[in-house]
Amino acid sequence: MNTPTDTSQIPDLRLKRGEDRRLSAGHLWVFSNEVDTQRTPLTAFDAGALVRVINDRDKFMGYAYVNPRSLISARILGRDAAFLPVKSLLVHRLQVALSLRERLYRKPCYRWVYGESDGLPGLVLDRFGDVVVGQIATAGMEAMKDEIQQAVLKVVGPGTLLWKNDSGARDLEGLSHYVEVAHGTLPDSVVVEESGVRFQVPVSTGQKTGWFFDQAANRASLLKYVKGARVLDVFSYLGAWGLGALKAGAAEVTCVDSSAGALESLERTAAANGLQPKVIKGDAFDVMEALQNDKQHFDVVIIDPPAFIKRRKDIPKGEAAYKRLNQLAMQLLGRDGILSTNSCSYHLAPEGLSTAIQRAARHLARFAQIIETGGQAPDHPVHPAIPETRYLKSFVCRVVPE
Repeated sequence: MNTPTDTSQIPDLRLKRGEDRRLSAGHLWVFSNEVDTQRTPLTAFDAGALVRVINDRDKFMGYAYVNPRSLISARILGRDAAFLPVKSLLVHRLQVALSLRERLYRKPCYRWVYGESDGLPGLVLDRFGDVVVGQIATAGMEAMKDEIQQAVLKVVGPGTLLWKNDSGARDLEGLSHYVEVAHGTLPDSVVVEESGVRFQVPVSTGQKTGWFFDQAANRASLLKYVKGARVLDVFSYLGAWGLGALKAGAAEVTCVDSSAGALESLERTAAANGLQPKVIKGDAFDVMEALQNDKQHFDVVIIDPPAFIKRRKDIPKGEAAYKRLNQLAMQLLGRDGILSTNSCSYHLAPEGLSTAIQRAARHLARFAQIIETGGQAPDHPVHPAIPETRYLKSFVCRVVPE
């Protein structure tokens, strides 16, 4: 994006009467039905173009980038009329985000930028030591990619910057998918140290940016339940839950995932750390049913599935899937077992997950006690005005006979 230096060159995007309330409360999104398209037709803008958002009383609400193809037609980048969203703003936002993570973590391994919560809507940056992996989800950030790269290199000077721009969110913005090394040379894998285990993470071919930093605090919290236990880790991916449990003293860990590539990485990590998990490749539901048919029981069962509910219309089907999954997990628990059940579906409220737990327990004549609740780790801060930035639910339950 060649950002104009003269504010007179930036076109206005005008809002309908009364449609500035959410922005005034701190939200960063403008929906297409809030735009006064009589005065400023959305079709007049190119995707990713910079605009001045103006309310119906001619008040400046902020600089934003626009996308006429998207339901979220604009996202605010800055609210100071004198401070254009140029490279210097990106550098400032990156530095502010970095200062939080450096207070939280001893090593440079974390989610460095979490979109709207760090004032950079549509941008995610994960840091793995000398390697930064980025994801761009919006046309506005795609237009600013060169400036973002320059800002990243200026602020932390990584040896490698990888763009992992292959998420489904890009489809909603009319963006193509690609994975490219923008700077340096990408190693085959990077190392993440957690719970005493050195994980080998394939960032270019793994899920999302390669690692799920959001669950780190919940994984650590579960370890007090695993010593001497027989543990089942379902949707294991690279084994962050399961291998951490083995390292913490679990007697036996079984990891289940449908991805052969993920399980190969898990086994390499296990071997390098002197750990010996059991590994099963297959659909989680099918494997859990097979384990039940074999009359297998575990002291701790962990279920950390992908989002079953990606859109509001998926809620009924997704709730049924969460109930079924929790029911299968409880059937595999011993008489006094621990269940770690998780959901990254924003559209499933915490009460929805607890209801799924309760319905599953009642169906099996079991009694479930929720003994711990968790959310995303602090490198995924919540924006108080944007509920969508709080998505992760994590419950630890004790499940006993009625």
